[in-house]
Amino acid sequence: MVIKDVSLETVCGITSSLPENDKPEVAFAGKSNVGKSSLINSLINRKALARTSSQPGKTQTINYYNVNDALYFVDLPGYGYAKTSESIREKWGKMVEGYLTSSKQLKQVFLLIDIRHEPSNNDKIMYEWIVYHGFNPVIVATKQDKLKRSQIQKHIKMIREGLGAGSETKIFPFSSLSKQGKDEIWDYIKGICQL
Repeated sequence: MVIKDVSLETVCGITSSLPENDKPEVAFAGKSNVGKSSLINSLINRKALARTSSQPGKTQTINYYNVNDALYFVDLPGYGYAKTSESIREKWGKMVEGYLTSSKQLKQVFLLIDIRHEPSNNDKIMYEWIVYHGFNPVIVATKQDKLKRSQIQKHIKMIREGLGAGSETKIFPFSSLSKQGKDEIWDYIKGICQL
């Protein structure tokens, strides 16, 4: 995908109303430090449009990135960060649920999981929640470069079983350092958004 133009178009906080877009949307969900911003930056060939942070839990808003005026990447707030209060976590949950249930343009939800570890309880809850809202999440197994090549399939199996995901659930191993998996993810996005 040739990226000509990308902009952070809309930022929605807890009290904002969500925009009614007329272009397809793909959303990215995941734990606070799983590499969501790194994935988005890698896909759009930018170093720092999506803000990466050494402080987990930085994305507390829903961020809409307009890509080539053809589709939106929607960055959902990271979940599972212990230092945020219960009430804020609850509000985030309502915000994300509001998005999943009200967006008319949402074509796919990507759920990011660190390939090195078994899915956490929060990952499982998020996976089930996305399924409950009628989507079949695509898993992006991040930080693939931290494993030996011979370990990758074993860890993909561990993620699939840990989530209780069937064989029809797509899992893309991805590395923001080597860009491994980037083209496959783009091909998938172009297919579902008919680009």
